[in-house]
Amino acid sequence: MNSNIILVTGGAGYIGSHTCIELLQAGFNVLVVDNLANSSEESLKRVEAITGKTVTFIKGDIRDSALMNDVFQQNNIAATIHFAGLKAVGESCAMPLEYYDNNINSTLILCQAMQKAGSKNLVFSSSATVYGDPEKLPLTEDMPLSATNPYGRSKLIIEDMLRDLPAADALNKEATDWSVALLRYFNPVGAHESGRIGEDPSGKPNNLMPFITQTAVGRRDELAVFGSDYDTVDGTGVRDYIHVVDLAKGHVKAVEKLLSNEGIDGVQAYNLGTGNGISVLEMVNAFAKENDVAVPYKLVPRRPGDVAACYADASRARTELKWTAELSLEDMVRDSWKWQSQNPEGYKDL
Repeated sequence: MNSNIILVTGGAGYIGSHTCIELLQAGFNVLVVDNLANSSEESLKRVEAITGKTVTFIKGDIRDSALMNDVFQQNNIAATIHFAGLKAVGESCAMPLEYYDNNINSTLILCQAMQKAGSKNLVFSSSATVYGDPEKLPLTEDMPLSATNPYGRSKLIIEDMLRDLPAADALNKEATDWSVALLRYFNPVGAHESGRIGEDPSGKPNNLMPFITQTAVGRRDELAVFGSDYDTVDGTGVRDYIHVVDLAKGHVKAVEKLLSNEGIDGVQAYNLGTGNGISVLEMVNAFAKENDVAVPYKLVPRRPGDVAACYADASRARTELKWTAELSLEDMVRDSWKWQSQNPEGYKDL
């Protein structure tokens, strides 16, 4: 397929907008479909300003089948990166039906449109939550999969659904085969080095870093640290935090692999992580030290659905995608603060 158009669902969001930058800088044309439920069109305007290139933006919901069929009929799309979805562990426990509709149903409609158009190259934004409460660390892609919350279960169901597609190609003797990269990752933090784009959740954040930055900038009185009695270095949860720019580059590497002569045969999973577990308090203390700013916090009970520790072995991505995380913990906390301190109210500072 002689096209370099990449469709990015949820492309105005945190990881999506950073991935748009890396795609544009790698020479791809970018088409974004986003309903702006937890994102801002301003992020895409800033992506264009940073890169000096244009993003084609369609405001819409990928659960709209007619819209998605039109998108694929009117554009020669080489590959799709699928970010769009709800992503909060705690919220998913209280709103499971919304999560199954938003995450699973949207992927179903997206894949139907892709299949109809014969555009079957997909990078799926999965999650380390598909490993459930792991028996051993670091996590490897061949470990048993399970889920401890509806968010993780929605990702796992989608992965299972996608694994069924290449098998159907063989049965139906399809002219074009599905080729899918499942990217499982952990806790993205940081922001583009310009400070122009970053994580700007609507309402109450669900990830650690915006809580830290919003507390540091004065929008919140203190940070709540969920759980201080885990069997970890300091009792707080341990995660594989990864700089969002490293993560964005990993998505570009997956696209390039899909479109290479070698390609990806069927469905392949890749962990994207640093391989280093960092506790919540280690992150808070690193942020305060690097940026010379106070982050008041209190220890509160665990959240439902959380696990004690989760970090990855990313050697498959290193070998097959030629990708490795390069940015440090100091880069993560410095870039997060640059974004938040320059944009105290996020994209609302306009």
